[in-house]
This record gives sequence, C-alpha cells and structure tokens, in this order.
Amino acid sequence: MALPTVVVGLFFYALLSRRGIFGDFGLLYTPWGVIIGELFLALPIVVNYTISAVQGTDKRLLLTCKSLGASAIQEASIILKEARFAVMAAVVAGFGRIIAEVGVAMMLGGNIKGFTRTMTTAIALETSKGEFELGLALGILLLAVAFGVNGALYKIQKGK
Repeated sequence: MALPTVVVGLFFYALLSRRGIFGDFGLLYTPWGVIIGELFLALPIVVNYTISAVQGTDKRLLLTCKSLGASAIQEASIILKEARFAVMAAVVAGFGRIIAEVGVAMMLGGNIKGFTRTMTTAIALETSKGEFELGLALGILLLAVAFGVNGALYKIQKGK
C-alpha cells in the first residue's frame, strides 16, 4: 500500500529501458509508459480496498446466491453491486494516489512538453525554474480537477 513512487518508477524504468525486458516495445518516455507505471502504483490501493469492501458485505448474501443456484459470475456481480460504494471509494483512493504523483511520471515519461508532461511534473518544473505563480496556478487547476472528479463520483454515488 505504501510503495515509494520513485522506487516504482525506477523498477519500471529498468523494465522499459532499451536493455530491459520490455525495452523492445519502446514504451519509455511515452504516455503509455506513464500509464503503466501509474497503474501499478495505484493497483495495491484499489485491490486492497476492494477486497476489504467485498469481505465487509453480509455473509448471508453469498449463501443466498448459492442457495438460489447463481453461477460464480452472478455471485461476483451481486456481491460487487452490493459493495459498489466501497469499491467506488477504492477507485477514488487510487485516483488520489495517481493525481498527486510525481516520481513515476517524471522517471517514465521524462516530462516532455506536449507529450508526457503531467500537471504534477509541470508544477514541479515551473516551481524549480522560479515560476512560482505558474506553479501555483497549475496547482489550483489540479485541485479543481480533483474536486470535480470527486464531486462527479459523489453525484453518481447519490444517484443524482
């Protein structure tokens, strides 16, 4: 759950670099490389919270599904539907981990303007260049995106 982002970035850098196992795919310094790294960074959080959500459902639900002759896929579907709000919270937690992340994006994407630069890497770059106002503006925009996504998920959860 508490994977250091720079270590994840370093691990995937080794895998995606020319001498790495997946070097022939040319994914390093591409948006897909960043996506892969971010996915593996958020995956433990989403999986752990989802497992907790499923384990927190009423145990009688599974027994009821079995007694009514539900298939394994139907059982899983019903249990996930019952735990949907907690699973949505897991996805939001994973999104929060990704949206606040700099290490993986910087190492795997290279912060290439117009290609692999993310808002967090742009904030770090602009602030390090002394462009504090631009970094602050980007930070406010990033907060607006985060609040917007959370608000949208809240409305979905409430069914409005």
